[in-house]
Amino acid sequence: MSTDTMTTGSAVSRPAPAGRGAPRRRRATVHPAARGIWPFVVPAAVVTALLVLLPMAYTVWLSVTDRQSDGTNGGFLGFDNYARMFADPEFYNALQVTLVLFVVCLAVETLLGLALGYVMSLDVPGRNIFQGMMLIPAITASVAVGLLWLLIMDPSLGAANELLGLVGIDPVVWLGDPAVAPWSIALVDIWQWTPFMALIISAGIRSLPEEPFEAAAIDGASGWRTAWNIGLPLLRPVLTVAMLLRTVDLVRFFDTIYIMTQGGPVNATNTLNVYGYNEAFINQEPSYAATLQISLLVLVVLIAGAFTLLRRRAAR
Repeated sequence: MSTDTMTTGSAVSRPAPAGRGAPRRRRATVHPAARGIWPFVVPAAVVTALLVLLPMAYTVWLSVTDRQSDGTNGGFLGFDNYARMFADPEFYNALQVTLVLFVVCLAVETLLGLALGYVMSLDVPGRNIFQGMMLIPAITASVAVGLLWLLIMDPSLGAANELLGLVGIDPVVWLGDPAVAPWSIALVDIWQWTPFMALIISAGIRSLPEEPFEAAAIDGASGWRTAWNIGLPLLRPVLTVAMLLRTVDLVRFFDTIYIMTQGGPVNATNTLNVYGYNEAFINQEPSYAATLQISLLVLVVLIAGAFTLLRRRAAR
Protein backbone atom coordinates (compact mmCIF):
# COMPACT_ATOMS: atom_id res chain seq x y z
CA MET A 1 0.00 0.00 0.00
CA SER A 2 1.36 3.42 -0.91
CA THR A 3 2.35 6.03 1.66
CA ASP A 4 -0.46 8.37 0.57
CA THR A 5 -3.05 5.67 1.05
CA MET A 6 -1.76 4.73 4.48
CA THR A 7 -1.66 8.35 5.60
CA THR A 8 -5.11 9.47 4.52
CA GLY A 9 -6.91 6.14 4.56
CA SER A 10 -8.09 6.64 1.02
CA ALA A 11 -6.62 7.12 -2.35
CA VAL A 12 -5.56 10.70 -3.01
CA SER A 13 -6.65 12.08 -6.35
CA ARG A 14 -3.83 13.74 -8.17
CA PRO A 15 -4.10 15.94 -11.25
CA ALA A 16 -3.41 14.00 -14.37
CA PRO A 17 -0.14 14.89 -15.96
CA ALA A 18 -0.21 16.91 -19.12
CA GLY A 19 0.33 14.82 -22.18
CA ARG A 20 -1.45 12.19 -24.11
CA GLY A 21 -3.49 10.99 -21.14
CA ALA A 22 -4.70 14.44 -20.05
CA PRO A 23 -8.42 15.13 -20.48
CA ARG A 24 -9.14 17.38 -23.40
CA ARG A 25 -11.43 20.40 -23.25
CA ARG A 26 -14.69 19.70 -25.01
CA ARG A 27 -15.27 21.74 -28.10
CA ALA A 28 -18.48 23.74 -28.44
CA THR A 29 -20.80 21.89 -30.72
CA VAL A 30 -23.56 23.42 -32.80
CA HIS A 31 -26.90 21.72 -32.66
CA PRO A 32 -27.95 20.37 -36.07
CA ALA A 33 -31.20 22.35 -35.86
CA ALA A 34 -29.22 25.58 -35.49
CA ARG A 35 -27.37 24.88 -38.73
CA GLY A 36 -30.67 24.51 -40.52
CA ILE A 37 -31.83 28.06 -39.78
CA TRP A 38 -29.07 29.79 -41.75
CA PRO A 39 -30.77 29.33 -45.15
CA PHE A 40 -33.68 31.28 -43.68
CA VAL A 41 -31.71 33.87 -41.70
CA VAL A 42 -29.36 34.98 -44.48
CA PRO A 43 -32.08 35.96 -47.02
CA ALA A 44 -33.99 37.79 -44.29
CA ALA A 45 -30.84 39.67 -43.27
CA VAL A 46 -30.12 40.63 -46.87
CA VAL A 47 -33.68 41.86 -47.43
CA THR A 48 -33.57 43.81 -44.16
CA ALA A 49 -30.31 45.46 -45.19
CA LEU A 50 -31.68 46.40 -48.62
CA LEU A 51 -35.09 47.63 -47.49
CA VAL A 52 -34.28 49.15 -44.08
CA LEU A 53 -30.60 49.80 -43.44
CA LEU A 54 -29.65 51.20 -46.84
CA PRO A 55 -32.58 53.67 -46.98
CA MET A 56 -31.79 54.77 -43.43
CA ALA A 57 -28.14 55.31 -44.34
CA TYR A 58 -29.16 57.24 -47.46
CA THR A 59 -31.51 59.42 -45.39
CA VAL A 60 -28.73 60.22 -42.91
CA TRP A 61 -26.44 61.11 -45.82
CA LEU A 62 -29.11 63.40 -47.29
CA SER A 63 -29.52 65.17 -43.96
CA VAL A 64 -25.87 66.23 -43.82
CA THR A 65 -25.59 67.31 -47.48
CA ASP A 66 -27.17 69.95 -49.70
CA ARG A 67 -29.13 67.75 -52.08
CA GLN A 68 -31.02 69.63 -54.79
CA SER A 69 -34.30 68.64 -56.43
CA ASP A 70 -32.59 68.27 -59.83
CA GLY A 71 -30.32 65.52 -58.47
CA THR A 72 -27.20 67.62 -57.93
CA ASN A 73 -25.49 67.90 -54.57
CA GLY A 74 -24.19 71.18 -53.23
CA GLY A 75 -21.73 69.52 -50.90
CA PHE A 76 -21.37 68.50 -47.29
CA LEU A 77 -23.20 70.70 -44.77
CA GLY A 78 -22.58 68.82 -41.55
CA PHE A 79 -25.24 69.63 -38.97
CA ASP A 80 -26.53 72.79 -40.67
CA ASN A 81 -29.85 71.17 -41.51
CA TYR A 82 -30.29 70.08 -37.90
CA ALA A 83 -29.51 73.60 -36.68
CA ARG A 84 -32.10 74.91 -39.14
CA MET A 85 -34.65 72.39 -37.88
CA PHE A 86 -34.21 73.36 -34.23
CA ALA A 87 -34.60 77.03 -35.21
CA ASP A 88 -37.68 76.38 -37.37
CA PRO A 89 -40.98 77.36 -35.67
CA GLU A 90 -42.93 75.12 -38.02
CA PHE A 91 -40.92 72.12 -36.81
CA TYR A 92 -42.12 72.73 -33.25
CA ASN A 93 -45.67 73.25 -34.49
CA ALA A 94 -45.53 69.93 -36.38
CA LEU A 95 -44.04 68.21 -33.32
CA GLN A 96 -46.84 69.61 -31.14
CA VAL A 97 -49.55 68.51 -33.58
CA THR A 98 -48.00 65.05 -33.78
CA LEU A 99 -47.86 64.63 -30.00
CA VAL A 100 -51.38 66.02 -29.41
CA LEU A 101 -52.93 63.68 -31.98
CA PHE A 102 -50.89 60.80 -30.56
CA VAL A 103 -51.97 61.36 -26.95
CA VAL A 104 -55.64 62.08 -27.70
CA CYS A 105 -56.13 59.24 -30.17
CA LEU A 106 -54.24 56.68 -28.10
CA ALA A 107 -56.08 57.54 -24.88
CA VAL A 108 -59.55 57.52 -26.42
CA GLU A 109 -58.92 54.41 -28.51
CA THR A 110 -57.61 52.54 -25.47
CA LEU A 111 -60.56 53.48 -23.25
CA LEU A 112 -63.18 52.82 -25.91
CA GLY A 113 -61.35 49.68 -27.00
CA LEU A 114 -61.39 48.42 -23.42
CA ALA A 115 -65.15 48.91 -23.14
CA LEU A 116 -65.86 47.52 -26.58
CA GLY A 117 -63.42 44.66 -26.03
CA TYR A 118 -65.33 43.62 -22.94
CA VAL A 119 -68.56 43.55 -24.96
CA MET A 120 -66.86 41.54 -27.71
CA SER A 121 -65.56 39.04 -25.15
CA LEU A 122 -69.04 38.11 -23.95
CA ASP A 123 -70.28 34.75 -25.13
CA VAL A 124 -73.50 35.85 -26.83
CA PRO A 125 -75.18 34.71 -30.05
CA GLY A 126 -73.85 36.45 -33.14
CA ARG A 127 -70.56 37.48 -31.54
CA ASN A 128 -68.47 36.43 -34.54
CA ILE A 129 -70.67 38.37 -36.94
CA PHE A 130 -70.46 41.43 -34.68
CA GLN A 131 -66.67 41.19 -34.54
CA GLY A 132 -66.43 40.91 -38.31
CA MET A 133 -68.58 43.98 -38.83
CA MET A 134 -66.63 45.98 -36.24
CA LEU A 135 -63.34 45.26 -38.01
CA ILE A 136 -64.47 46.72 -41.33
CA PRO A 137 -63.03 50.22 -40.61
CA ALA A 138 -59.68 48.79 -39.51
CA ILE A 139 -59.22 46.65 -42.63
CA THR A 140 -60.30 49.45 -44.99
CA ALA A 141 -57.49 51.36 -46.70
CA SER A 142 -56.74 54.66 -44.97
CA VAL A 143 -57.00 56.49 -48.30
CA ALA A 144 -60.55 55.20 -48.75
CA VAL A 145 -61.38 56.15 -45.16
CA GLY A 146 -60.05 59.66 -45.74
CA LEU A 147 -62.13 60.08 -48.90
CA LEU A 148 -65.23 58.74 -47.15
CA TRP A 149 -64.94 61.15 -44.24
CA LEU A 150 -64.04 63.99 -46.60
CA LEU A 151 -67.51 63.56 -48.08
CA ILE A 152 -69.17 63.13 -44.68
CA MET A 153 -67.58 66.34 -43.36
CA ASP A 154 -68.32 68.43 -46.43
CA PRO A 155 -69.62 71.76 -45.06
CA SER A 156 -72.55 72.02 -47.46
CA LEU A 157 -73.47 68.49 -48.57
CA GLY A 158 -71.95 66.30 -45.87
CA ALA A 159 -73.98 63.98 -43.68
CA ALA A 160 -72.30 65.27 -40.49
CA ASN A 161 -73.85 68.73 -40.77
CA GLU A 162 -77.15 67.23 -41.87
CA LEU A 163 -77.30 65.26 -38.62
CA LEU A 164 -76.38 68.33 -36.59
CA GLY A 165 -79.14 70.28 -38.30
CA LEU A 166 -81.69 67.70 -37.22
CA VAL A 167 -80.97 68.51 -33.56
CA GLY A 168 -80.78 72.27 -34.10
CA ILE A 169 -76.97 72.69 -34.13
CA ASP A 170 -75.39 75.09 -36.62
CA PRO A 171 -73.18 73.63 -39.36
CA VAL A 172 -69.54 73.07 -38.46
CA VAL A 173 -66.59 73.73 -40.75
CA TRP A 174 -64.97 70.43 -39.91
CA LEU A 175 -61.80 70.68 -41.99
CA GLY A 176 -61.61 74.42 -42.73
CA ASP A 177 -61.40 75.75 -39.18
CA PRO A 178 -57.93 75.55 -37.59
CA ALA A 179 -59.51 75.03 -34.17
CA VAL A 180 -61.71 72.14 -35.33
CA ALA A 181 -59.63 70.38 -38.01
CA PRO A 182 -57.23 68.51 -35.63
CA TRP A 183 -60.16 67.09 -33.65
CA SER A 184 -61.88 66.08 -36.90
CA ILE A 185 -58.77 64.14 -37.88
CA ALA A 186 -58.65 62.57 -34.41
CA LEU A 187 -62.32 61.57 -34.76
CA VAL A 188 -61.61 59.76 -38.02
CA ASP A 189 -58.64 57.88 -36.56
CA ILE A 190 -60.63 56.90 -33.46
CA TRP A 191 -63.48 55.62 -35.64
CA GLN A 192 -61.09 53.57 -37.76
CA TRP A 193 -58.78 52.02 -35.16
CA THR A 194 -60.84 51.58 -31.99
CA PRO A 195 -62.16 48.20 -33.26
CA PHE A 196 -58.56 47.05 -33.75
CA MET A 197 -57.78 47.84 -30.12
CA ALA A 198 -61.03 46.18 -29.03
CA LEU A 199 -60.17 42.97 -30.87
CA ILE A 200 -56.79 42.65 -29.14
CA ILE A 201 -58.26 43.50 -25.74
CA SER A 202 -61.17 41.08 -26.15
CA ALA A 203 -58.73 38.28 -26.93
CA GLY A 204 -56.77 39.20 -23.82
CA ILE A 205 -59.91 39.21 -21.66
CA ARG A 206 -60.91 35.74 -22.87
CA SER A 207 -57.45 34.42 -22.00
CA LEU A 208 -57.52 35.62 -18.37
CA PRO A 209 -57.63 32.90 -15.68
CA GLU A 210 -61.01 32.42 -13.99
CA GLU A 211 -59.75 31.52 -10.49
CA PRO A 212 -59.02 35.10 -9.26
CA PHE A 213 -62.46 36.29 -10.33
CA GLU A 214 -64.16 33.33 -8.68
CA ALA A 215 -62.27 34.00 -5.45
CA ALA A 216 -63.28 37.68 -5.58
CA ALA A 217 -66.93 36.71 -6.09
CA ILE A 218 -66.77 34.38 -3.08
CA ASP A 219 -65.32 37.23 -0.98
CA GLY A 220 -68.23 39.45 -2.03
CA ALA A 221 -66.27 41.96 -4.13
CA SER A 222 -68.32 44.12 -6.46
CA GLY A 223 -67.95 43.94 -10.22
CA TRP A 224 -66.20 47.31 -10.55
CA ARG A 225 -63.81 46.53 -7.68
CA THR A 226 -63.00 43.14 -9.22
CA ALA A 227 -62.37 44.70 -12.62
CA TRP A 228 -60.14 47.45 -11.19
CA ASN A 229 -58.11 45.37 -8.73
CA ILE A 230 -57.92 42.07 -10.61
CA GLY A 231 -58.94 42.45 -14.24
CA LEU A 232 -56.88 45.49 -15.18
CA PRO A 233 -53.61 44.32 -13.55
CA LEU A 234 -53.91 40.96 -15.30
CA LEU A 235 -54.74 42.69 -18.58
CA ARG A 236 -51.87 45.18 -18.36
CA PRO A 237 -49.44 43.27 -20.64
CA VAL A 238 -52.10 42.98 -23.34
CA LEU A 239 -52.97 46.67 -23.06
CA THR A 240 -49.31 47.61 -23.32
CA VAL A 241 -48.83 45.58 -26.51
CA ALA A 242 -51.98 47.03 -28.08
CA MET A 243 -50.90 50.57 -27.20
CA LEU A 244 -47.41 49.92 -28.56
CA LEU A 245 -48.82 48.78 -31.90
CA ARG A 246 -50.97 51.89 -32.17
CA THR A 247 -48.14 54.15 -31.01
CA VAL A 248 -45.95 53.33 -34.01
CA ASP A 249 -48.78 54.14 -36.43
CA LEU A 250 -49.99 57.26 -34.64
CA VAL A 251 -46.58 58.95 -34.42
CA ARG A 252 -46.09 58.59 -38.18
CA PHE A 253 -49.68 59.59 -39.00
CA PHE A 254 -49.80 60.60 -42.69
CA ASP A 255 -52.19 59.10 -45.23
CA THR A 256 -55.58 60.11 -43.79
CA ILE A 257 -54.32 63.61 -42.97
CA TYR A 258 -52.89 64.17 -46.42
CA ILE A 259 -56.06 63.01 -48.14
CA MET A 260 -58.30 65.22 -45.99
CA THR A 261 -56.31 68.41 -45.26
CA GLN A 262 -52.74 68.18 -46.67
CA GLY A 263 -51.63 69.57 -43.30
CA GLY A 264 -53.97 72.58 -43.31
CA PRO A 265 -55.72 74.77 -42.58
CA VAL A 266 -52.91 77.11 -41.53
CA ASN A 267 -50.76 74.06 -40.63
CA ALA A 268 -53.27 73.03 -37.96
CA THR A 269 -52.93 69.33 -38.93
CA ASN A 270 -49.34 69.49 -40.16
CA THR A 271 -47.66 66.52 -38.45
CA LEU A 272 -43.95 65.77 -38.75
CA ASN A 273 -44.61 63.21 -41.46
CA VAL A 274 -46.78 65.57 -43.51
CA TYR A 275 -44.32 68.42 -43.01
CA GLY A 276 -41.45 66.28 -44.22
CA TYR A 277 -43.43 65.19 -47.29
CA ASN A 278 -44.30 68.79 -48.18
CA GLU A 279 -40.69 69.89 -47.78
CA ALA A 280 -39.47 67.09 -50.04
CA PHE A 281 -42.04 67.18 -52.85
CA ILE A 282 -43.70 70.61 -52.64
CA ASN A 283 -40.87 72.90 -51.53
CA GLN A 284 -38.23 70.73 -53.26
CA GLU A 285 -35.85 70.51 -50.27
CA PRO A 286 -34.99 66.81 -49.94
CA SER A 287 -32.10 67.33 -47.51
CA TYR A 288 -34.18 69.26 -45.01
CA ALA A 289 -37.01 66.76 -45.44
CA ALA A 290 -34.58 63.94 -44.61
CA THR A 291 -33.62 65.79 -41.43
CA LEU A 292 -37.27 66.02 -40.44
CA GLN A 293 -37.77 62.32 -41.07
CA ILE A 294 -34.81 61.47 -38.87
CA SER A 295 -36.36 63.50 -36.07
CA LEU A 296 -39.55 61.51 -36.59
CA LEU A 297 -37.57 58.26 -36.41
CA VAL A 298 -35.99 59.35 -33.13
CA LEU A 299 -39.43 60.20 -31.74
CA VAL A 300 -40.81 56.79 -32.74
CA VAL A 301 -37.84 54.99 -31.15
CA LEU A 302 -38.14 56.94 -27.89
CA ILE A 303 -41.88 56.38 -27.48
CA ALA A 304 -41.74 52.75 -28.58
CA GLY A 305 -38.82 52.18 -26.22
CA ALA A 306 -40.82 53.62 -23.32
CA PHE A 307 -43.75 51.31 -24.06
CA THR A 308 -41.42 48.34 -24.43
CA LEU A 309 -39.98 49.09 -20.99
CA LEU A 310 -43.49 49.27 -19.55
CA ARG A 311 -44.37 45.98 -21.20
CA ARG A 312 -41.36 44.25 -19.63
CA ARG A 313 -42.24 45.61 -16.21
CA ALA A 314 -45.85 44.53 -16.65
CA ALA A 315 -44.75 41.02 -17.59
CA ARG A 316 -42.78 40.54 -14.35
